[in-house]
Amino acid sequence: MDTRDIRRPLSERLEGEQGVALIIALLSMLLLTALGMALTLTTTTEHKISTNYRDGVEAMYAADAAVERVMQDVLTIPDWNDIINGNVTSSFVDGVPGTRTFPDGSYVDLLQATSMANCGQTSACGAAALDTYTPERPWGQNNPRWTLFAYGPLEDIVPTSTINSHMYVVVWMADDPSENDNDPLVDGDTSSGPNPGGGVLSMMAHAYGPGGVRRVVEATIARTDSTEIERGYTGQRGQDEQNRRARKAAVQSPGKELTRSQLTL
Repeated sequence: MDTRDIRRPLSERLEGEQGVALIIALLSMLLLTALGMALTLTTTTEHKISTNYRDGVEAMYAADAAVERVMQDVLTIPDWNDIINGNVTSSFVDGVPGTRTFPDGSYVDLLQATSMANCGQTSACGAAALDTYTPERPWGQNNPRWTLFAYGPLEDIVPTSTINSHMYVVVWMADDPSENDNDPLVDGDTSSGPNPGGGVLSMMAHAYGPGGVRRVVEATIARTDSTEIERGYTGQRGQDEQNRRARKAAVQSPGKELTRSQLTL
């Protein structure tokens, strides 16, 4: 650097173009850095969106599979009172209810999830909380008392070990709230007259996955008097469609074994 430039007046030095290239280079680097960061952020966001969508679809299929799996056990239980009061559970359980942890460190507590389904809180619910009228549970004393019926990893839902999934499925059963007997632990008490909810149960299946993903399928199960179709149907609540079983499926009659069933949309 020529020391004579330092001794030049400031006004003359400002009129020169020395150092402009450095400023242009710094501005260019700043612009490229900003563009790179924006591209990285966009790519990361798109990856998270696609991952969440994939996990959500997988969880929905898992919850639907849990409904179909549990139906095989429900149709072989002659007294549905044993289901809604918790005396009988599915063969698909993986131990004592408690906390289940996923590979990413997230977890689900089965007891807390049951309390949330029953009264919207993680602690145990009292009778008053269970009977409280809420927008989600407007039936008062006929509010369903959700009872754990089946729970376990989706990988164990079939004995062939051919499912590769981190989803965990839970199924609760309860008396149908359309009943009028004010006794959610008895299926259709008719001692005081006809009961529209007799022979009808409610089912709720949750599928949990890493990252807090969760999907829910709610269904209604009903007995039928006809022997030409299988005693039961499942229908997603709020939908016009019902998942009816084929007429050629095996009929679950008293004293007979359920040998085959089919669930279609």
